[in-house]
Amino acid sequence: MSPAAPATPSKPVIPPAPEVPGWEHVSSGKVRDVYRPAAGGDWDGKDVLLVVASDRISAYDHILSTEIPDKGKVLTALSAWWFAQLADVVPNHLVSMDVPQQVAGRAMICERLDMYPVECVARGYLTGSGLVEYRAGGEVCGVALPGGLTEASRLPRPVFTPAAKAELGDHDENVSLDRVKEMIGDRPAAALRELTIRLYSRAAEIARERGILLADTKFEFGTDASGRIVLGDEVLTPDSSRFWPASEWVPGEVTPSFDKQFVRDWLTEESGWDRHGDAEPPALPAEVVERTRARYLEAYERLTGSPLAL
Repeated sequence: MSPAAPATPSKPVIPPAPEVPGWEHVSSGKVRDVYRPAAGGDWDGKDVLLVVASDRISAYDHILSTEIPDKGKVLTALSAWWFAQLADVVPNHLVSMDVPQQVAGRAMICERLDMYPVECVARGYLTGSGLVEYRAGGEVCGVALPGGLTEASRLPRPVFTPAAKAELGDHDENVSLDRVKEMIGDRPAAALRELTIRLYSRAAEIARERGILLADTKFEFGTDASGRIVLGDEVLTPDSSRFWPASEWVPGEVTPSFDKQFVRDWLTEESGWDRHGDAEPPALPAEVVERTRARYLEAYERLTGSPLAL
């Protein structure tokens, strides 16, 4: 008898995208739904997309059945705020926030880009998968780091640790700069590395002024019709970044984050769910939902200096 084939991880089940007048649904990810202009609509003939941030939340490659109220609004408003702060570093894909009422506050109209297949990750502190890789070989994505570093150690300088984008439901793969050069060419790879470090350094300075440490973050870039590199996707949100309260940072210890850590902790420590099994995660209790929502809103308010208008 032949041995059984290894189980193939199931793809996340994404709820149906809502209908939006003047737009046709194109695709959906774990959090966002993407639309193109419908024939006869206000944006018909324009090379743009409507990107809608839902209130969905994912953990361990699963989309949870419980949503986090106002999460989509936080992601959209914070991305728009950061695009404005960083506009002098690199152009971005935001065209307009004037969107249909059905998705107001959680959607933006964006320039369509030819996206690079690379997650451009910058790290200023050592944690997460970077720490695992460092402990295994003293480097992250081919970048050698000093000895003696530990959880939450501040790096001597920010490092570019890219990842190759994976299919929905799979893990992105950490890769070296040389691998990125093979994927997209030497000059684009060098440009993405430079832009990533510049964006991270500017954002980390802004966050630090507000009592927040930007441990790491990821950017996504594409090219427009003229071949210019443009910043796309979301930017510097709790979904794409590790924001730490500076007052709670202690090298050698895990630092609490302004993100979905409450969700991860409940799933792995309290719910009884086996993240390595076949069962879907259970619904989140009201307390975890509210604490997670409050954390996202706090991140927005501390970074921008104003509460989010809901």
